[in-house]
Amino acid sequence: MGKTISEKIISKHSGRDLKAGDIAVVDVDVVMSQDGTGPLAVSQIKKMGFSRLKNPGKAIFFIDHASPSPRRELSNAHSVLRSFASDTGAVLSDIGMGVCHQILVEDFSCPGDIVIGGDSHTCTSGALGAFATGMGSTDIAVGYALSKTWLMVPHTIRVNLIGKLNTGVFAKDIIIYLIGKITSDGATYRALEFAGPVSENMDMDGRFTIANMAVEAGAKTGLFNSDEVTKAYLESQGRGNCFREISADPGAAYEKIIDMDCSVVEPMVSQPHTVDNAIPVRELEKIRVDQVFIGTCTNGRISDLRIASEILKGKKVADGTRLIIVPASRKIYLEALKSGIIETLVESGAAVQNPGCGPCVGVHQGILADGEVCLSTQNRNFKGRMGNPEAFIYLSSTATAAWSSVRGYIADPREVLK
Repeated sequence: MGKTISEKIISKHSGRDLKAGDIAVVDVDVVMSQDGTGPLAVSQIKKMGFSRLKNPGKAIFFIDHASPSPRRELSNAHSVLRSFASDTGAVLSDIGMGVCHQILVEDFSCPGDIVIGGDSHTCTSGALGAFATGMGSTDIAVGYALSKTWLMVPHTIRVNLIGKLNTGVFAKDIIIYLIGKITSDGATYRALEFAGPVSENMDMDGRFTIANMAVEAGAKTGLFNSDEVTKAYLESQGRGNCFREISADPGAAYEKIIDMDCSVVEPMVSQPHTVDNAIPVRELEKIRVDQVFIGTCTNGRISDLRIASEILKGKKVADGTRLIIVPASRKIYLEALKSGIIETLVESGAAVQNPGCGPCVGVHQGILADGEVCLSTQNRNFKGRMGNPEAFIYLSSTATAAWSSVRGYIADPREVLK
């Protein structure tokens, strides 16, 4: 019988022929944590008596969540990571370099890899055809020390993206729509494997967005075949030599197959306080927005900044609405600067901040006041996610967010995108 992508990758890394439901110890290619989870991983490494890391060149600590640090407690946590990386030879991605998941796909993750991270959105690297998943800090500590972990091979749900994307509809709308249909626990400890003509024709930025949010349906990972689009992306990052073809075998056994007609998808939003509380924008009442946030590991890429600048060019952010934009990485920031995108965004009234997680995690750079509404391109809208449990977070595509910042309320981007 043929294998799914997950079964293929995990079998290879275990040296055994595995199927869904099997448990195995596997070799790990990349291990990461960020400034929220990294200090605990370092503590656990020391507690277990390890003084060296198995593969320091693929062991990365990211300072991106509170970057730069807004409080001394966080500054002390950053100091722990800087010192440990210096002592062990681990890679340190310091302030201003960008969000961990974006740096992983730019510089570290490869098709066929197993990537583990102390962050649930590590699954972003699945867009490259890697088995990428988040874990707790103790498991990550073992991964750092031994370059090994244990896994149960997940059952796979195949999602065939068929039809076509209509004007004003983006990958973010597709994944919000899907999660709305299957619910936030509809893929718990499953692999979501994306296929079909829409998937095959989607650019890498779109694939990253969808893989990133697979965990919002409870998935262990979200996976795409690696193909010519993947290869071109890796070559653009100077890493073409790590490309390999990864795809499911004909006859692979799936727990479920979902045929999703993308032609029926409209611009979508996730309403407070769950991602699966999904609704088309046109069905919303006119909801005023105090803050619009464009960025994060979900939608802070160059294509996002470009569509935002195209919508905002020659326009102004509405009075009473704040627009915050955070590029996902330094590479993206530089490209946006050189192309004039940043100039357009600033002229519109946007506040552009240094690459990092920014307001998404509610530590600094955009915490909401009581009762305020934010429309964000991030991946989560749980109560308190952006630092205030008395605020309200809606999620959308970049196009919807950018146009809404001009209108001052959540608005359908098809009003401006023809």
